[in-house]
Amino acid sequence: MARDKNDLQEKLERQGVRYGLASYVDIHGRCKAKCVPVGHFDRMFKGSELFTGAALDGVPQQVNDDEVAAVPDLKNLMVMPWKPEMAWFPSDLHLHGEPFEACSRNILKRALKQAADMGFVFNLGIETEFYMFRENPDGTVTPGTKRDDLDKPAYDVRQLLNSFPVVDEIVTAMNTLGWDVFSFDQEDATGQFETDFAYCDALLMADRFTFFRLMVNEIAQKYGLFASFMPKPYGHRTGSGAHYNISLADPKTGRNLFEDKKDKRGCELSKLGYHFIAGVLRHAKAICAVIAPTVNSYKRLIARGSMSGFTWAPIFVCYGNNNRTNMLRIPMGGGRIECRAADIACNLYLGAAMILTAGLEGIRQKLDPGQPHRENMYLHDDATLRKLGVDKLPRTLGEAIEAFAADPLGRQVMGDLMFETFVQFKTQEWVDYHTHVSDWELKRYLKFF
Repeated sequence: MARDKNDLQEKLERQGVRYGLASYVDIHGRCKAKCVPVGHFDRMFKGSELFTGAALDGVPQQVNDDEVAAVPDLKNLMVMPWKPEMAWFPSDLHLHGEPFEACSRNILKRALKQAADMGFVFNLGIETEFYMFRENPDGTVTPGTKRDDLDKPAYDVRQLLNSFPVVDEIVTAMNTLGWDVFSFDQEDATGQFETDFAYCDALLMADRFTFFRLMVNEIAQKYGLFASFMPKPYGHRTGSGAHYNISLADPKTGRNLFEDKKDKRGCELSKLGYHFIAGVLRHAKAICAVIAPTVNSYKRLIARGSMSGFTWAPIFVCYGNNNRTNMLRIPMGGGRIECRAADIACNLYLGAAMILTAGLEGIRQKLDPGQPHRENMYLHDDATLRKLGVDKLPRTLGEAIEAFAADPLGRQVMGDLMFETFVQFKTQEWVDYHTHVSDWELKRYLKFF
């Protein structure tokens, strides 16, 4: 191992790498690190870089606690394509030489061990949606790549070509890192984009997703833009999701265990996949608090509101085949489950851990999700939904956090320390929003009575 580390350090020096970041995330999934010169990588690899968790959001420590250490995962390192003198190492936090219970990456690794113990590899693909804006001198923002004012700009070629230089650099960087981008497009709003790239094991995907948000913003700045991962920047336009495309595989053969072309329910999904779905639906409301983690997230999870009519965002605790009105969708061809409630602001380490643990519960208990919903769920009234036994996802962050706090899944996944921190942090976020007096209120009520 020591020789491998020395070889890696020498290889990176030959490549021109001068600095390294032993990077971990806070509760938001935002990168934190210290910058280490390449000559000290041998120390960094052993966890030399220490941090006071109390200085960060949701790295739950008190000011008098011993510091946590960032221990790099050398296998998943990424050299920054736009800054090749810098290497980024996804890292696990340790305390007193042991994995820190409340580290987001450690939380996902514990969930992945459960899957491995049951004989599964958890594969994940993420559809990354985001906006790019230009900030004006007066502090207002406009779509950074605007060309035409279209009611429905989705897939518009001229809009895409107008933004091509910056989007091309992002996609080229992704492919330089070996992510295998297979498509990208102008999304449903001007300045909104989506990139689709190859799935991989969930830990690597969470590392890539975390790095993606960092990378896109850094590249956008070169063009005088900034990238936004706010779930719903405009009330009248679609929000930015991060759909989870989920499957379990055999660790020995790599065979997709969710695929069954003889499926009698017509979704080409295996019994294992249906059990997984049932587990996720059982805990859907609690999961929602983690995969849609902001006040703004719930302005995306509505039936109507975009210029193109329906929002395409799920608001129902149900599943279907090629049907975008369900929380869980089985796309054409089967073999995977798409969770559509997740948005681009999520901490993927935590979100993936919640989804996986719920799905494994469904498998262990052989739960049945019932028959798939193929109809447009938006068109059902409340009475019909009650007859169907279909509930709605939380309508606000406040509702979601209440569901999370009441469900034992969150504590099981995160451990006591992170569970309690998450509840406290997000509850306060909701209180701060709920007690804030908005411009809308002032305009409506200040002179109303």
